[in-house]
Amino acid sequence: MLPVIQQQAANKTTREDEKKDIGCMQVPLKANHGAPPSSVVVVGLTYDCIGQHFTDSDLASFGGGVANSLKKTWIVVEPVYGAYTLGTHSVWIERATGSPIAHPESKRILEMVCSMLKKSAVCWMAFVVSDTDLQAFEQSRVSLDGETPIPLVPPTAIARKP
Repeated sequence: MLPVIQQQAANKTTREDEKKDIGCMQVPLKANHGAPPSSVVVVGLTYDCIGQHFTDSDLASFGGGVANSLKKTWIVVEPVYGAYTLGTHSVWIERATGSPIAHPESKRILEMVCSMLKKSAVCWMAFVVSDTDLQAFEQSRVSLDGETPIPLVPPTAIARKP
C-alpha cells in the first residue's frame, strides 16, 4: 500500500520538496491489534534519499511536521509534548486524543515518538484504543543505532496522559 499512499500524498501537494520527502518515506513496520484495532506505524526518512542530514536541532520541527501531517486525516485534540533521551539519542514526543475525520465517533489515543539516527530520521506512531495498548507501545524495546535495547517511552516522558 505504501506506493499508493505515497502517490496520493504527492498528488495533494504542489511543493516539490514535499513530493521528494514523500517519495523517500519508508514504512518498515505497520501492525494492528484487536477490534476495534489499535495500530502502530513506524516511518523512516533516510538522509541519503532526501540529500540532507538532520541533527537534534531539527528534531522538534521534524516531529512537529510529521504530527501536523496527521491533521489531514485525523481530528487531533489537546496535544501535549515532551522531550527525553534514549541512550545517546534525543527524542521528541507528542501525545493527544483524536479520531479519524471520516469516523469522528472512533476515538483513539495518539502518540508519536521521533528521533534522529545516524542515517535516518524515524517516528513511531501509535493509534490505540486503550491505556493497556498505549503501555504496550511505550514499553516496546528499541535499539537505536545498535545501542542496548530499552523501552521506547519512559514513564516520565509526559506528565499527563489524555
